[in-house]
Amino acid sequence: MISIDPNALPGRENYKFLSGSIIPRPVAFVTTQSSEGILNAAPFSYFNIITDEPPMISVSVQRLNGAMKDTSRNAVEKGEFVVHISDESYIDQINNTAKPLPSNESEVEDSGLTPVNSIKVSVQGVKEANIRLECVLERAIELGGTDGNPSCDLLIGRVVYYHIREDLYKKGRINAAGLKPVSRLAGSAYAKLGETFEIIRPV
Repeated sequence: MISIDPNALPGRENYKFLSGSIIPRPVAFVTTQSSEGILNAAPFSYFNIITDEPPMISVSVQRLNGAMKDTSRNAVEKGEFVVHISDESYIDQINNTAKPLPSNESEVEDSGLTPVNSIKVSVQGVKEANIRLECVLERAIELGGTDGNPSCDLLIGRVVYYHIREDLYKKGRINAAGLKPVSRLAGSAYAKLGETFEIIRPV
């Protein structure tokens, strides 16, 4: 067993340890709209459920040299965003949205994705996604960093509308095998759903 004090490591080493250990991680594909009306999109693997009453999710968006990324800035300014569940059917296009584009260029357009109107928020989603969640920003929390410069923005979104491909939803449950979700491992490695098993919780 190796024991390491994280305070003795540079940030990049902590990143490699955490991202290689906490696996697999679901990937949130997030669309936001800028004040100029540009539909931005990007994937994030620091993503999870917070609560179901009301339904709330979290997406942690790392900053770049202390500066907010387009996703955080747009979500805070507009108070809305759309989270899509990443799956095998459009993972190459999702990956393409991760390349650095100027704020005035749309990753959705650049990746050949199809904008689709939302019901309860003004931010569009993408048609290719089999599950998408319309969200209003419940809270944005600056966290981490040194010398007063946060290292990330934790976006907490309250889900106000679900969109689910019809054949994936039956008797209140999502068909995971049909969804074919994609998860993030470390570096450039990803994983498919793979083998699943059940364990009954003790009563």
